[in-house]
Amino acid sequence: METAEAHLGDVLVGGFIMLGAALVLVLVFRKFGIGAVLGYLIAGILIGPQGFGLISEGQTIMEFSEIGIILLLFIVGLELAPARLMRLRQAIFGLGLSQVVLCGIALFLIIWMATDFSFGAAIALGLPLALSSTAQVLPMLQSTGQLKSPTGEKAFSILLFQDLSLIPLLTIVAVLSRAPADAGGTPGWLTAIYGILAIVGLILAGRYLLQPLLKLIGRIAERELFIVAGLVAVFGGAALMELIGLSPALGAFIAGVMLANSPYRHELEADIDPFRSLLLGFFFLAVGMMLDINVIAENTAFVFAAAAILVLTKILIIFGLGKLFGMATFPALAMGMLLSQGGEFGFVLFAEAEKSLLIDPAASSLFGAVVTISMAATPFLMLLANRFNEKSNLWDTQLDDPSAAAHASVIVVGQGRFGQTVSQMLLGAKISLTLIDVKPEQIDAHQQFGMKVFYGDGTRVDLLRRAGADQADAIVFCIDDKSFNAEQVRAIRQSFPNANILVRVYDRLQLLELKGTGVVGMKRELFESAIYLARQTMQSIDVDQDLVEEADREFRDRDCERLEAQMKAGGDMFAGSELRLSPENPMKS
Repeated sequence: METAEAHLGDVLVGGFIMLGAALVLVLVFRKFGIGAVLGYLIAGILIGPQGFGLISEGQTIMEFSEIGIILLLFIVGLELAPARLMRLRQAIFGLGLSQVVLCGIALFLIIWMATDFSFGAAIALGLPLALSSTAQVLPMLQSTGQLKSPTGEKAFSILLFQDLSLIPLLTIVAVLSRAPADAGGTPGWLTAIYGILAIVGLILAGRYLLQPLLKLIGRIAERELFIVAGLVAVFGGAALMELIGLSPALGAFIAGVMLANSPYRHELEADIDPFRSLLLGFFFLAVGMMLDINVIAENTAFVFAAAAILVLTKILIIFGLGKLFGMATFPALAMGMLLSQGGEFGFVLFAEAEKSLLIDPAASSLFGAVVTISMAATPFLMLLANRFNEKSNLWDTQLDDPSAAAHASVIVVGQGRFGQTVSQMLLGAKISLTLIDVKPEQIDAHQQFGMKVFYGDGTRVDLLRRAGADQADAIVFCIDDKSFNAEQVRAIRQSFPNANILVRVYDRLQLLELKGTGVVGMKRELFESAIYLARQTMQSIDVDQDLVEEADREFRDRDCERLEAQMKAGGDMFAGSELRLSPENPMKS
């Protein structure tokens, strides 16, 4: 009993130390915009056996925290409906395969020619370095909202193929093994067949067992059961893949994909994501704890030089592949930086190479340190990539100037939620449009739906002229911009006198400012929706329909009278206050 209590005390103290160190370091690193991963790594180094020696079970913690990678792949799978996965097949098996093969060969040759390692050892060390860190890259893509962007999807496709390639790489290590053969081992071809059957089985289980189960849970309305059902799917898929010798993360990913079309997808994601975040943090803490500082101290020049060569080699190859697969320069460079590090599967493959007597423990520790240093460099590389992004606005989207637009009857400036509604109605009436927006992410979103949006500041006269405004019948400004002022409108009106100008205005103040500038139509962005909701409220409590119509009419009339009074008063917002509806000043009828 005392032993159990002592063990519980050790667990509680260890948990307090790890979480406390992570909390402090991650806060500090986040404060300086460096990223959480490096904070976890440094925290692990400080509390691990090579630091202050507060925690010594780094390997055990890593094995436990790898569940975080499994949960991460499940959540990613939830975002990938089978139709979207089919759309990415060229990137997965084209770009992903090319990356693993080219980076693996290049790194193998560098190690073989530049060091004293044997041919087999160079393969066992070089091929794993081609793999990047799923646990580091995917959270970065998710936190920045880039996972569904073109660059994010290509990066994800490469990572997914890397996960799939773990088994072939383990097979290569097994073929090169110098250890005595395991008579009971499963041949690689049989493992592949088992994998295909397991994937089919998971898909069928998801459709005919898990989906009906979730519907039943939905009717019962027990939130905790959603968590249980989600974890059953995750651990069931992961355990099945582990049982047949494949990556458990792949099983979790398949489990996520088979639930991607479920109406309960968002519920599952919201319930499981906190577990994923915490366990991934523990994973990087464990990586830091296992970093052998003595190896780095004794081979400092080699470790940092090897890490630099690893990062530069992968950047150059992935950048070249990105260009070859049709990516623009800055997105391809950003993807290279994002995937330039070694990955967590490198530790798995180094351990297998050690068991196969291809490398000794010292080499495994040495290259484990190289992988860790490369992972630590990624947040800084992404800061640099973001600088490029800010300067170029060319991460993912092909940004065309409006001068390339064909002549259109109407130019719509702004394609947010307001502009999209305006555009769809006009297109439905078969009116030709030129769409302009200044936000690359809006342009990218429209491109995914087959809509062409041109890039630029549509309030500038020169850009509107390039867009053909001198031949347009109307220019509609759907921008959410309080600073769009009367002077700009007058300049546009004077430059394009034959075009009707219509403006979405932010509020009453902006509407008053733009009155008298020649605008033929203005509407406050929330005016009609607020009136409509007031009407629905009255109808929901059985107010007489005639009274609803009268309230609508009188509010509009009084609002127009107030605007006129405010205009005559030079924009005084208090003018016409007596016209406001209130209990003291109700409707006349």
